[in-house]
Amino acid sequence: MSARLGRAFFGRSATEVAPDLLGRTLVRISPTGAHLRVRIVETEAYEPDDPASHAYRGVTDRTAVMFGPPGHLYVYFVYGVHWCANVVTGVPEDGSAVLLRAGEPIEGTEEMACNRGGRVPLAVGPGRLAQALAISGADNGLDLTTTGTSWFEGAAGIRPDDIAMGPRIGVREASGLPRRFWERGNAFVSGPRKVTGSGAPEKP
Repeated sequence: MSARLGRAFFGRSATEVAPDLLGRTLVRISPTGAHLRVRIVETEAYEPDDPASHAYRGVTDRTAVMFGPPGHLYVYFVYGVHWCANVVTGVPEDGSAVLLRAGEPIEGTEEMACNRGGRVPLAVGPGRLAQALAISGADNGLDLTTTGTSWFEGAAGIRPDDIAMGPRIGVREASGLPRRFWERGNAFVSGPRKVTGSGAPEKP
């Protein structure tokens, strides 16, 4: 097992951390003691100046975690149905985070399937990823850099040539900003694969 990523890794801008998380592993130790591992294959960056960010209008009870130290989980409920997991980035009072959009399951898939009620795919999309790993509002503010039951690991991410970048999904404000990152050719990526720049869709 490789060492967990420390606070310095997350203490950078969201647009630096988001692509650097690709290829790294999010680990959760479940109440049963099982290790649930997903390899992150898709992320979205939300910076302080971003009108699509929850933190754009300042600190609220909901967003307070985003203005704290980097390396903590920011978990929120969306559409009255799904929890979504983000990791706080930057420096305290910055208000930036990276949304974890999709992961490739690599360990503990039976328990992930149970968490998902037998539905597939397991972790394709932010709501499914959180559900597969049993991430909920109770995990909001969880420190991923200490000795807790959740962390990121991986000595290195993926090669820059294997990273695609394009517009984020499901945002109204600043919808054209190329702040969504994914691993090219990975079947577990959740959304459209239209690459900013060329305008050509990536082949799965």
